[in-house]
Amino acid sequence: MEAPQYVAARVQQQLAEDDRTHELGIRVDVRGDQLFLRGQVSGEEHRRKIGVVAQEAAPTMTVHNEINVVEMTEPGEAEHLD
Repeated sequence: MEAPQYVAARVQQQLAEDDRTHELGIRVDVRGDQLFLRGQVSGEEHRRKIGVVAQEAAPTMTVHNEINVVEMTEPGEAEHLD
């Protein structure tokens, strides 16, 4: 069985390099045959794609996608400094 840190590193590299995700901000934790994805993204579709890419990178593991989707809003009024 491959060491957990190698599995996590492989999944993180795939998330960064895959054209569907290009994601650097997701934490990958491995415990036995369980792989946990944690972090925040701006949309449900992106969250789903991250789960798919992680499963492809570690096909023998059970992937738990615990990524939170945060709402992105337009910036408010500009702050004026005197």
